[in-house]
Amino acid sequence: MTNCIFNWSGGKDSALALYHCLQNPDLDIKYLVTTVNDAVDRISMHGVRVELLIEQAESIGIPLYQVRLPEMPGMAEYDAIMQKTMEHFRSEGITHAIFGDIFLQDLKDYRDARLAEAGMTGIYPLWKRDTNELINEFLNLGFGTVIACTQERLERIAGKEITEELILSLPDDIDVCGENGEFHTFAFKGPIFKNEIAYKTGEKVFKQYAAPKDTNDTCFSSAPEKPAGFWYCDLLPK
Repeated sequence: MTNCIFNWSGGKDSALALYHCLQNPDLDIKYLVTTVNDAVDRISMHGVRVELLIEQAESIGIPLYQVRLPEMPGMAEYDAIMQKTMEHFRSEGITHAIFGDIFLQDLKDYRDARLAEAGMTGIYPLWKRDTNELINEFLNLGFGTVIACTQERLERIAGKEITEELILSLPDDIDVCGENGEFHTFAFKGPIFKNEIAYKTGEKVFKQYAAPKDTNDTCFSSAPEKPAGFWYCDLLPK
């Protein structure tokens, strides 16, 4: 049996990767691990309230482990927090960390290097799969997900549930799984959940982020090289 943590973003790729891992009897997932913006009590990058994250974990039935981060951590600060976290898991006999990454090679290389420092190994159930196949599989399995955050030009889909029709309406240069950071989601139903997570959409807010002075000093692989804006649709427990 391989003792693992699952890096849980709360979104569709995490949900589909977890689905596949739960079919593997050799994997024992001890925790869902989520980075949380401590300043606003929301999932990092995605902007989803922690209350909904907790509901997800309870419905899945795997203990949730929150890694609390400052709002805009630098690379050194992020690495120090994550190294301490991985060392804690390693002391519990956990040897592997699972991710829902699909094709960003630089991000995978970074993860693998940091895990190796802690004596751990990465598992990537969705790696290099076609994203059109993945989104179709996700929907065909009965999963449901809502778009919580988008790049500025995709405002119209913020707060929308992903359907085949919505996917077909995306611009040609947008990855259908949002793997390049075009959008982030919140999974609210599907075969990994005992109960559907009830939510309602709230206020839609636009936030602009300055480019980092040093693009190497950011823990976010999609950090903008120039100021970038994102639309967040607040999701509220129902």
